[in-house]
Amino acid sequence: MAKLEEIETEEHQKAIIISKRKRTKKKYSIIIPTYNERLNIALVIYLVFKHLQDIDFEVVIVDDGSPDGTQDIIKQLQNVYGDDLILLRARPKKLGLGTAYYHGLKHASGDFIIIMDADLSHHPKYLPNFIRKQMETGASIVTGTRYVRNGGVHGWNLVRKLTSRGANVLAQTLLWPGVSDLTGSFRLYERTAFEDVVSSCVSKGYVFQMEMIVRASRKGYHIEAVPITFVDRVYGSSKLGGSEIVEYLKGLFYLLFTT
Repeated sequence: MAKLEEIETEEHQKAIIISKRKRTKKKYSIIIPTYNERLNIALVIYLVFKHLQDIDFEVVIVDDGSPDGTQDIIKQLQNVYGDDLILLRARPKKLGLGTAYYHGLKHASGDFIIIMDADLSHHPKYLPNFIRKQMETGASIVTGTRYVRNGGVHGWNLVRKLTSRGANVLAQTLLWPGVSDLTGSFRLYERTAFEDVVSSCVSKGYVFQMEMIVRASRKGYHIEAVPITFVDRVYGSSKLGGSEIVEYLKGLFYLLFTT
């Protein structure tokens, strides 16, 4: 009888531990905006699932009316992985990057929000590093950076590298945000921090990422960084053009005088 009571007590203690683990386990919502990413999105999703096998997560895909059949591929992915893990939240047309994240946030259920690109420039193998860094430091934001040791860029020509580096140096000089990569869009946010910062942003396009991290810095959020290697897209065409560079400069000076 004594042994039976000991076994029952031991099982009860195990149940308490498991219950506590379930209550403390965090969920991650990965928001991926897409436009004409039919050739990339399936591989991105495969790699996300490969590298987050022991993580509770969902993928919220915000497609802005892609005419290339991106949504058809996403629906096929839902058949494979389940529509509870792959959420398609489409919009009728391109409405800006900032509003895409805000739209995705409304449909996300995670404790943490991860934002990343759909063109394979952000390799999902880095996702565990983001999660680990947040858990170790308690940071509200973890941002991927190309401009530290073990980070870098592959696939860009010299002009593109100089443009990106120059944009960051200029922003560092004028804004002093304390972050080495202002224009990157591979980040992890505590949900409450994301909701707070995104609601104060006014940018919609390329400058949105810079505004997010600058406003987060001004608000005093704890920001950490992990090195990443950015790889230029293999399939499809870049969304960055001359108009985005002009918008970046305008947004830079807007932030200089308003934050």
